[in-house]
Amino acid sequence: MDIDNLFKVPKFPASGNKRKLPDNPTPEMLKRMRMDLPAPPSESHTNGKGKGRVTTVEDEKDEEVDRNFAPGGDADYFAEEDEDGRFFGGGLTSEQKEILNIFESVGGEAAVDDSEALSVTAIRRMLLRFERAVNKNQDLRSKYPDDPTKFIDSEADLDAAIKALLPLAQAPVLAYHELVRSGSVALLVGLLAHENADIVIDVVELIHELTDEDVGNEDDDNDDASGETAEEALKVLIEGLLENSILELLVDNLSRLKESEESDRQGVFHVLGIFENVLGFNPRLSIKLVGKTTILSWLLARIQSKIHDENRGYAAELLSILLQDNQQNRQEFGKQDGVEVTLKTLSQYRRRDPIDADETEFMENIFDALCSALNEPSVKTQFLAAEGPDLMVLIMKEKLQSKSRSIKVLDYAMSGVAGSAICEAFIEASGLKTLFPALMGKGSKKQKSTTNLPPSEDTGHILGVISSLFSNIASDSPARLRLLAKFVESSYEKVDKMLEIRDGARTRLSVVEAEISKEEKDTTDEEERSDLEATWYLRRLDGGLFTLQAVDYILAWIIMEDDGIRAHALQMLRRQNQSLKDIVQTLRIFHENVDDPPDIHSTDKDGDYSPSQKEILEALIAALDTPDAG
Repeated sequence: MDIDNLFKVPKFPASGNKRKLPDNPTPEMLKRMRMDLPAPPSESHTNGKGKGRVTTVEDEKDEEVDRNFAPGGDADYFAEEDEDGRFFGGGLTSEQKEILNIFESVGGEAAVDDSEALSVTAIRRMLLRFERAVNKNQDLRSKYPDDPTKFIDSEADLDAAIKALLPLAQAPVLAYHELVRSGSVALLVGLLAHENADIVIDVVELIHELTDEDVGNEDDDNDDASGETAEEALKVLIEGLLENSILELLVDNLSRLKESEESDRQGVFHVLGIFENVLGFNPRLSIKLVGKTTILSWLLARIQSKIHDENRGYAAELLSILLQDNQQNRQEFGKQDGVEVTLKTLSQYRRRDPIDADETEFMENIFDALCSALNEPSVKTQFLAAEGPDLMVLIMKEKLQSKSRSIKVLDYAMSGVAGSAICEAFIEASGLKTLFPALMGKGSKKQKSTTNLPPSEDTGHILGVISSLFSNIASDSPARLRLLAKFVESSYEKVDKMLEIRDGARTRLSVVEAEISKEEKDTTDEEERSDLEATWYLRRLDGGLFTLQAVDYILAWIIMEDDGIRAHALQMLRRQNQSLKDIVQTLRIFHENVDDPPDIHSTDKDGDYSPSQKEILEALIAALDTPDAG
């Protein structure tokens, strides 16, 4: 038996008259596809006066060896070797290498074209071609509105002309002024109303690319002779777009595009990206975007989709951006039932966690948007009416990923005098049974030592919730007694926990104080020192002072209201070489830096006078600053 015959690949029979495409296009086929490329060398050998080379006996032998011995017919198998003399080759036949060389030559020409596009002359030529394509398409559409065959070619030319402008993002300093000066910006914005949705999507993609915050960063020499930067050029472009009412037209196209189609879905993504780019460049434009368009209602409708995708997540992110530090947008959010919509959307995370990182980000953006909106008293009223406190307590009980965010929402909702009713609703919903186990860390893995570690974000918001409860719940009310009883039960374990958090905050703050003290000694200029005071105070807050103020504020309340807690707290403070005077000192610093808004929310929900934060701190300092405080 001949073993070699077992490993021979059987030959396929001739295919007769059946036509088949070749495995690889021949050089002649590529030549016909692109006539401007140099003709590939012929496979035939010629002895004439043309460009062919005379074939010798040695060539025939080499070719025969390469084709019959090299694996896969690799033309470079014996030509390419490493340092150890091993032969590997490129894995391509001569024909395949020739095809790649032709495509590389095409890419080289394209690269030359791109470099030429960065000159002012080439930019103007591109814009002129674009203008002609727009005008031709408009003329043909107006002449033959019912005969698409008349203007379909001009539409293809317009599509190509729009896409040809994408490289302009590489040279914003040169291109953006020309875009505005030539009127091309107005033409682009006008195309957002084009009858063909594909043309609209092309324009949206182009504007998204041109307004990206990183435009021109690929090239270090973006500044022109006048010293203008890419950021200044971007400002010119965005102002030109706004003058042509681009925001309104973009929002109109959101309802026009059908996200069931992939191209339209990408178009919606680019529209949202333009909004993000514009707001990132000038956050104040968020008022105009919400006030003059229907973007807010579209976003609220989009986040309610039952199927999560990239655009739904983008809509949630944009909603969160629009509500940041913007009172008018928050109020409009409340008027459009934004609280009801967000609570309904978040309710699904009471029983389950997000399935992936993208959905987790979506959930966090919805929580953040709600937190921003809850800075407005009117939104807090709607939050209470929609049973928001009850939902947040239910979410806290499940101990899923949404638990931390629900605590944050409650912190925002219960703060200030406007949060008094929410504080009462929280206690009625049995929120204390969930809040204090979270403070004690029950149900989670305890660390061996957390004294020097910064408190978790949950701990900071829990302290905020407890502070709001003491500030807003009426004295001697049943709810107040239930709150105070939590610190008495289990042998004052909550008081011990507060002192443990306090000790960790003091330790971290001491490190920051040492750094600031050194900087103060190095700063001899009084004016510079005065300017740095605010910066130093913010560093102290981040370094533990904020946590220390929240803990001492709560300790001051419970020490003042319960003699048993007072005796236990004094005993524990002495073990740390501390006293009530240290708590009083913290409250004094807190009082000096509180900035109460004048004459805002000076009455509670019943119309009774409600003291300000400064007045509460003054009363606590007076109650604790006694002879036995030391």
